[in-house]
Amino acid sequence: MTGGRREGARLRDDGAGFSGARVLIVGATGEIGGLAARSLHRRGASVALAGRDAGRLTERSRQAGACPRRVFDAYDLDGCEGLAAWAAGSLGGLDRVVVAVGVAGFGRAEDVGEAAAEHLMTVNALAPMAAVRGALPLLAAGGAVAVVTGAVVDAPPRGMADYAAAKAALATWLEVVGREQRARGVRVLDVRMPHLDGGFAARAVTGSAPALPPGADPVASVERLLVAPLAGAPGSR
Repeated sequence: MTGGRREGARLRDDGAGFSGARVLIVGATGEIGGLAARSLHRRGASVALAGRDAGRLTERSRQAGACPRRVFDAYDLDGCEGLAAWAAGSLGGLDRVVVAVGVAGFGRAEDVGEAAAEHLMTVNALAPMAAVRGALPLLAAGGAVAVVTGAVVDAPPRGMADYAAAKAALATWLEVVGREQRARGVRVLDVRMPHLDGGFAARAVTGSAPALPPGADPVASVERLLVAPLAGAPGSR
């Protein structure tokens, strides 16, 4: 499926695939989005950064050559949808989009309150969908969207029903959107990122993380699973 590419050769340091590309990164103040921003900027892309933490966003914009930046709230779905138009206006167009927005949540289904369940679905599914929805009309043939879901989609563990359901909903949506966009030459990539060594689980909106195995290296995972596939030729699988 177009939305299911999860592998790719490591990019060369010559900027292959990104020189001059205009890229929006949604979730740029998180670990995955921040690493993606740094990598893409280093490879010659012009980036626009959107994130929740204003202070961190300012610093990451500075590190990327004082690139355009915008603070957004994942609960503002209209605002999420409008990020692509803002980025296209700031960069003079849009070629690729990275969406790395999410929050963890733990607990048996009967122990997760409705407010937490709504939060998990909004941040992990509805907000990324809105960001992609706003980007699609602005991407021409050869454009691409890479959205981080997670390995939890393939093997949802007990005690993570609501979190896994939100990520699975997003993955299903991406799969269908990928098929819809194929004829236009726009790739939609579902990035099934593994558990990373970065503390994401410790910042859960509800519950406490169970004992987890050591996480994968964030830098290597972002390069292999997100950046390299995003640089691929249109129509590649």
